[in-house]
Amino acid sequence: MRLTDRIGRWGTKQKVIAAAIGVVVVGGGVVGLTVGLSGGNSKTETAASTTTPTPTPPLSVNPLTGLGPVPTGPVVGVKIDDTANGRPQVGVDKADIVYVEQAEGGLTRLLAVFASTKPTVGPVRSVRASDSELLSQYGRIILVASGGGGDSIPTLNKSILHGVTLSGGGPGFSRASSRHAPYNLMSNLAAVSSAVKADSAKSIGFQWASNPAGLSAASTATSLQTQVGDTRVDFRWNPQLNRYAREINGVGQTAADGAPIATANVIVQFCQVTVDPADVDVRGNPSQYTHSIGHGRVAVFRNGHRIDGSWSRPNLTSGTTLRDATGRPITLAPGGAWILLVATAAPLTSR
Repeated sequence: MRLTDRIGRWGTKQKVIAAAIGVVVVGGGVVGLTVGLSGGNSKTETAASTTTPTPTPPLSVNPLTGLGPVPTGPVVGVKIDDTANGRPQVGVDKADIVYVEQAEGGLTRLLAVFASTKPTVGPVRSVRASDSELLSQYGRIILVASGGGGDSIPTLNKSILHGVTLSGGGPGFSRASSRHAPYNLMSNLAAVSSAVKADSAKSIGFQWASNPAGLSAASTATSLQTQVGDTRVDFRWNPQLNRYAREINGVGQTAADGAPIATANVIVQFCQVTVDPADVDVRGNPSQYTHSIGHGRVAVFRNGHRIDGSWSRPNLTSGTTLRDATGRPITLAPGGAWILLVATAAPLTSR
């Protein structure tokens, strides 16, 4: 007698048991068994192929600083001027992470990332095409800029980021009466955060530890000097602050509120930098595109020590991992970081 005929002769109790173990009949024969009751996957599968996904543990601290609770609300990146005309900068001392990157003509710009606090910041300047690549590792966050030339705005519009620009009529902008244009544009990040829905803070690959094993054996480095474009960038270890303070021509820098511009970590990330011919300024200087996807050398400065190793970021949405010469993760001191995106052949000295 065929199995289908037998099933037809089963009583109600037998059919309930068969449904519970999932007898599947196709063309008069059993092709599989599914273990479990109703509510499971309707596809036929064997018990051997069933896997249980490992849940992702919830974040316990701010993944962008290693300190304090996980911030709520959207993450906001802001393009900020980094020339003498734009100093002292407003609010940059309150950023979780700050990137120093090339613009054009050898000059630098800051790309500051805010999650813990949402102050008013500035002077806000224009976006570059490479900013969308750099910030995509944070997720669908906000990028605030005054505008952008060439291919920068089209690139931003095609990215996963939420662009908020003055040229596009974005919220939160104002002009500081004590400064002259274009160095007087400010952004109220609290207003931006209220108006734009975007992703909150997540890990971008950094690991944090206050007293990692082997730190005392690392090279001493109480000062460092490198070059981003044609701009010299210096930091000096301040034992009173327990941070590296930025210096320009030997003078410690402060924000507009008088707070020192200092960080627990300075990361010198050696990147490929290429010319972006689609974005040229009024003086004929092409913008520089810093490639943050790939791999290369890195030097991490923390607690008065230098750790050399490598960085890696495989794709647009993945984070950036840091490893020492033995392949072990380089941990950062809790308290945020400044990341200097230098060219592969840039000089770097420390002592």
